[in-house]
Amino acid sequence: MICWLSGEVPAVPYWASVFHYYLSDDLVGYAEYGKLTLQAVREQPGFLGYESFKHENRGSFISYWRHESDMAAWARHPLHREAKELGIRRWYKYYHSILAKVESHRFHGSSE
Repeated sequence: MICWLSGEVPAVPYWASVFHYYLSDDLVGYAEYGKLTLQAVREQPGFLGYESFKHENRGSFISYWRHESDMAAWARHPLHREAKELGIRRWYKYYHSILAKVESHRFHGSSE
């Protein structure tokens, strides 16, 4: 489920950064950076929320943003840049990233 920062589903349009990955065997520092980057991203202007899931070393992390420029600013954040470099050198066997504009959304069910 999506963890909206405000607790409310935002109005469209907004942006999504979709990150799919397959982990390597070298995960030294991975969990620590995950916590640090999640703390830092919550403080970024325009950050709306995220969802994440992992199964057998494959996973996805989707972050939601008010504006495309907010995503671009996060991509330049020093901690995020460092984590990306470590990911390429160490943590990921494979990844791909998709940036998409969300123009419509539908929800069903309870988040409880």
